[in-house]
Amino acid sequence: MEPTEKDILAGLRNGDEKVFEEIFRTYYERLCNYANTFLNDIDEAEEMVQSAFLTVWEKRDQIEIHTSMKSYLYRSVYNGCLNRIKHNKVRSEYGSHYKSQANLYSGDASERVVENELENLMKDAIELLPQQCRMVFKLSRYENLTYKEIAEQLGISVKTVENHMIKALKTLRENLKEYLPLIIWLLMLRN
Repeated sequence: MEPTEKDILAGLRNGDEKVFEEIFRTYYERLCNYANTFLNDIDEAEEMVQSAFLTVWEKRDQIEIHTSMKSYLYRSVYNGCLNRIKHNKVRSEYGSHYKSQANLYSGDASERVVENELENLMKDAIELLPQQCRMVFKLSRYENLTYKEIAEQLGISVKTVENHMIKALKTLRENLKEYLPLIIWLLMLRN
């Protein structure tokens, strides 16, 4: 007798590795092909699917599936692919902007020195933030994760992430207020 969705979910929630392995074997290859239709990079597609399965396993006791495991996994991979596409697009746009700005200033060594000093000031100010606040800030600003993704990754609520970001930005603004115009310029170049 075939296990029902309810049985599969119950087994998964109870940490049954055989159930998880069966889910993995059933959907892995299909999900990789599906992700590859969005990303056009099989390695990136496999990474996306592995990440989806890792999340399912890590959050197995909290997982809420209202349709089917298949639908849940496909939706998870779909959302992950869209986020990756957005991230790559933003990275590409900022990379182009940075290159054009770098070309404008590439000949001036004194500007590079100022840029390095500002970058060091910024790093020092970030390191002074409380640990979780610093982690949230870095995931948001340097990894381009959404508040929801940060909350999931750190196991905290979205509201807590928002509060940490508010605190981080307020603290950084206060500590770096005399350098703020230059830091904004630097961040625009670096992202």
